Amino acid sequence: MDEGLPDGFAEYVGARGAALQRFAHLVTGGAADSADLVQDALERAYPRWRGLVRRGTHDAYVRRSIVNGSVSRWRKQRRLVSVGDIEPYDAAVAAAPAVLDAAEAWQLCGELPPAQRAAVILRFHEDLSFAEIARILDCAEATARSHVHRALATLRTRLAVGDDDD
Repeated sequence: MDEGLPDGFAEYVGARGAALQRFAHLVTGGAADSADLVQDALERAYPRWRGLVRRGTHDAYVRRSIVNGSVSRWRKQRRLVSVGDIEPYDAAVAAAPAVLDAAEAWQLCGELPPAQRAAVILRFHEDLSFAEIARILDCAEATARSHVHRALATLRTRLAVGDDDD
């Protein structure tokens, strides 16, 4: 065990680091931003680690910190980053039909407002319940459901428009 680290912190980072990185990448749409957000979230969790683990909220706290950091950066940038600048989720994969569908889905998710994008990622990528999403996004469960519902309605509309273009 590393000297000076709270019990279980290094193990948590080792076990969950890659998953947190993927989560942050999906929330932000950029690999560079996601690495910074994970680092910032872990820095904020570090001094509180023992209490977070005792309450069983350490994972939710870190993910909430990532979402908050993403929203804060988005607000600071005032939407200066165009949707076209979002990095593809995995550019190294060959362009198979399933990959093209995934790339299109990722692009459409990247166009959603940050809270809706985070809710959809938490629901379908992280497979969390609406109650867990609400806790992470610090909102009512009905609001979490609304974020997911509105995001899916927007995605369906955009997919229908895309089908008409063919």
